[in-house]
Amino acid sequence: MGSAQTLLVELEARGEAPDLVLSADPGAEKPETYAYQEMMAAWMAARGIPYEIVRYVPRRFKHWPPYYSILANVLTNATLPSISLGRHSCSLKWKVAPQDAYLRDWAPAQTAWSRGQKVVRLIGYDASPADSRRYAHASAIDDPPFECRYPLREWGWTRDRCVARIVSAGLPVPPKSSCFFCGAIRPDEVRALPSWCLRLIVLIEARAEPRLRSVEGLWRRSTKTKPGKITDFIRAERLLPEAEIAAIRRDAPTNLIRFQDAASLVPVSERPTMEAWIATFNAGLMEAE
Repeated sequence: MGSAQTLLVELEARGEAPDLVLSADPGAEKPETYAYQEMMAAWMAARGIPYEIVRYVPRRFKHWPPYYSILANVLTNATLPSISLGRHSCSLKWKVAPQDAYLRDWAPAQTAWSRGQKVVRLIGYDASPADSRRYAHASAIDDPPFECRYPLREWGWTRDRCVARIVSAGLPVPPKSSCFFCGAIRPDEVRALPSWCLRLIVLIEARAEPRLRSVEGLWRRSTKTKPGKITDFIRAERLLPEAEIAAIRRDAPTNLIRFQDAASLVPVSERPTMEAWIATFNAGLMEAE
């Protein structure tokens, strides 16, 4: 963790700050990630580094309420994020695609392309084993409009070196960036989540459960070290009261379906969004059956 921030800090110190920093927000990062993002936004603003947060914007909702985050997406479709189903399309849809869309309309990029030049992308993969695997995959992708560079790897910086550089700059070490219900989340990360995140995890798994065939839940299948359902882990660790878990599983999916059915009768432009329903759920205002 901290590779991208380390790259930015070091480039700024060398007088080579990028022309633009892009961050894609899927709408469901862990709370500490948003707090760190806000801090780094202020750090960049103080140094005159342009910074933009982009988001994937769905446009076709059929008869569903509109949604604008990966959380609302999985609840709408009664499914799990792709990583829990053995695929890895979450990042492509919610992170890569909105950044590509932004750059297509970015004036400096258009100017460069009109001159036959490429836009240089600086990617924060370091020289550690994990990022080396990511680099091996990413570097094999042909992306003609762009030239991708990996300065941390060029410098031979490992993850430990990146962390040390962040600390030396007087900045806290960034938290691991991921959605709070990502199938790759570790047990210790689940333990650290606030209760409202845990409640939504229970809801996601309960909502998807009737349609699951090959996996048990967000952690896919049970192993010797953890269950396939994060809900079972939350229950075993007593991270939420059992009565609350039972109430969410019993009532919330049905209430959500009723909300969707009612919304389907309203023109798209007038439909309440899934985010509105989620806000009501989080506020604990769902009507008791």
